[in-house]
Amino acid sequence: MGEEFSHLTFPIPHLPAFAALLITPHPSLFTDSMFKSILVVCVGNICRSPMAEALLKMHAPADVHIHSAGIGALVGNPADAHALQLMQERSIDISAHRARQLTPAMAAAADLILVMEAGHQRRIHAISPASRGKVHMLGKWADMDVPDPYQKSPEYFAYTLGLIEQGVDQWAAKLWGKSRTED
Repeated sequence: MGEEFSHLTFPIPHLPAFAALLITPHPSLFTDSMFKSILVVCVGNICRSPMAEALLKMHAPADVHIHSAGIGALVGNPADAHALQLMQERSIDISAHRARQLTPAMAAAADLILVMEAGHQRRIHAISPASRGKVHMLGKWADMDVPDPYQKSPEYFAYTLGLIEQGVDQWAAKLWGKSRTED
């Protein structure tokens, strides 16, 4: 067995140097530039994703583009009044935000897509099958969904924002080695 291949010869490079290439990852794999475009997605793009987008921008290196969209966006609408208020309390202005509908082109252009609920992952995969592998939950590291606060009380919005802050802090730590408390 194996004799049918005995006539083939393969040059074997200097083994220690070759082995080092196999087990030593390229330094660029661990730089801040791994993800240049991050898309944050919820349903209407007026509550959760604009808040998460703004919080992520606070952490991200200058060369990382962060934007948001909705799988059922209220296109052109500003951020919800409760979201505006909560972000203003944190000295973050999202008043210029306008809801955008997620498109296959947006999904294709993003290096990382963060969603609020598992159902959003399935919807994005249906819109853009090529996005598989780059769509993750904002609450991935805490194994949590971020529930939709749309048309709910200010207290529920505050609860939701707390979950968003937790997810953003965890992603910032994984992506850029820092959290809100370190900025």
